[in-house]
Amino acid sequence: MYTVPYHQAIHDVVLKSSPAFRYFPALHPFNSINLDSYHVTPAKLIHQKILTQGLQNNTLLSKTLIDLYLSCHLYPAAKLVFHSIPNPSTISLWNSLMTAYTKHPMFIDALELYDKLLRCPYLCPDSYTYPSVLKACAALGRVGIGRMIHNHLVKTGFVSDIVVASSLVGMYAKCSVFGCAIQLFDEMLQRDVACWNAVISCYNQDGQADKAMEMYDKMTTSGFEPNVVTITTVISSCARLLDLERGREIHKALIKNRVDLDSFVSSALVEMYGKCGRLDMAKEVFEQVPRKNVIAWNSMIAAYSVTGDGKSCVDLLRRMIDEGTSPSLITFSSILLACSRSLQLQHGKFMHGYMIRNRVEADIYIYSLLIDLYFECGSISSAENVFEKMPKTNVVSWNVMISGFVKAGNYFEALGIYDEMIEAGARPNDITATSILSACSQLTALEKGKEIHRTVVDSELEINEIVMGSLLDMYAKCGAVDEALNVFKKLPSRDLVSWASMITAYGSHGQAKEALRLFDEMQQSNAKPDGVTLLAVLSACSHVGLVNEGCHYFIQMIGKYGIETRLEHYSCLIDLLGRAGRLNEAYQIIQRTPQIREDVEFLRHYCLHVFWV
Repeated sequence: MYTVPYHQAIHDVVLKSSPAFRYFPALHPFNSINLDSYHVTPAKLIHQKILTQGLQNNTLLSKTLIDLYLSCHLYPAAKLVFHSIPNPSTISLWNSLMTAYTKHPMFIDALELYDKLLRCPYLCPDSYTYPSVLKACAALGRVGIGRMIHNHLVKTGFVSDIVVASSLVGMYAKCSVFGCAIQLFDEMLQRDVACWNAVISCYNQDGQADKAMEMYDKMTTSGFEPNVVTITTVISSCARLLDLERGREIHKALIKNRVDLDSFVSSALVEMYGKCGRLDMAKEVFEQVPRKNVIAWNSMIAAYSVTGDGKSCVDLLRRMIDEGTSPSLITFSSILLACSRSLQLQHGKFMHGYMIRNRVEADIYIYSLLIDLYFECGSISSAENVFEKMPKTNVVSWNVMISGFVKAGNYFEALGIYDEMIEAGARPNDITATSILSACSQLTALEKGKEIHRTVVDSELEINEIVMGSLLDMYAKCGAVDEALNVFKKLPSRDLVSWASMITAYGSHGQAKEALRLFDEMQQSNAKPDGVTLLAVLSACSHVGLVNEGCHYFIQMIGKYGIETRLEHYSCLIDLLGRAGRLNEAYQIIQRTPQIREDVEFLRHYCLHVFWV
């Protein structure tokens, strides 16, 4: 409803703008307004009186009338008042409308008004104009316009204004141009809380939570008082770092200083405690929130989701709905993730059914979670049904199905989906290539692998280390040693997996000397071998009977690199000795190694091997 205090404020403005009303009360426009009527009516009546009294060119009165229309959400009327002024020559009038646009929010209108102001020959923007314009740029992600404004601010000197500069930092931060935001912040001679918040948020969003905490410490030691935005961001950083101690320290300080925790701070605390494994503390904070909004509910559900407690997530959803809060897509994603983690198919189906019954418009992420849930729980037909009904507007929808089939071991089905994807005109990305190459590796489908290799080249994915590693693995498992070596030479960088794959490719095809040469090259490159590499080297020696070399590398890797030997390493070593007829040495290894003696299946295999030999 339209309130009396605001009406009285308008009344006072009118008196100030036209003192004649004090002497001619009969002419006063407010005398005929019924305050109990619907709030739109008073606004229109005021406007009508202003027009009949010939006051439409009064700047202060027009400004107040614009604010009144905007407060009543009558945006076209507010614009009409402004555009009906022949020459709005007062910059405050422009600023007022621009500020109102960004508050309501009408960001495109704000930028259009700014553009009109720039073409106004007798007016220039001032320091009150730019914060609103930059806010509109941030909201719309128009960083290009923001950069042009930045250049203009440098030329006009407005960049030295603390509020304007802080708005610039905020604009770059919200547009995810973190480098520019931080650089501008470092160049500021004066700072306010808003710019500190922006740069702390930059580091937090960029995955540099430790740097965000460092900036927070600098902010407090510089004498700035953190506000709700600051606290929310730093608690979020603690959650990212799993820094329970620091998070509790901040929480205790808030309690000590008797700070009222709003829903945003409380939600951040719930998230932090949940991620740090303190579900009891998360519940305690959550239950103390007097008015729980969807963010608070989502934080608590996410805390349960971390533990994979799908049942508690569903129970909390029911309570959320009973208390009058509608779930969001984030709510559903957390619950589905919990069900997938704990393999709770029934709860997952309940959520799926709830979304169908309530006609929830799922996004690609929700569809992906549903498919992943059904694959994880072994309900492949349900995953296929979801896939058939979901929009296939981009590569993500295809990827989730391909990777699901690969995880389930349904490699032919994965290849079938890939072919459908190509026919549909979707362009494969690095995730597609990695998943489908894995299917080719398992099926030793060399020709299909070569076809995908050509797609990798056409899609310019050869710079992707993971894709090239998958290609190398595919060629190695398909026995195409020369192709594997060509891929190996083109790798942007070589990790332990790529070294091990190439060594395995040589070793499994009788080229043990090449495998050992490559292992020596690996050692010279300062790459530290691991258990997988040791297994590849032992396997290469075993294939061609290089017993002494195999024993040498086994001892070297344990002594020099401190590799923790596992059953598969001993199995390969004993196989190497057994193939060479050195059964006594193999037996001594079994006797000296407790983990082998305790493995009945291994001993059975060994006995069969001895008998076979």
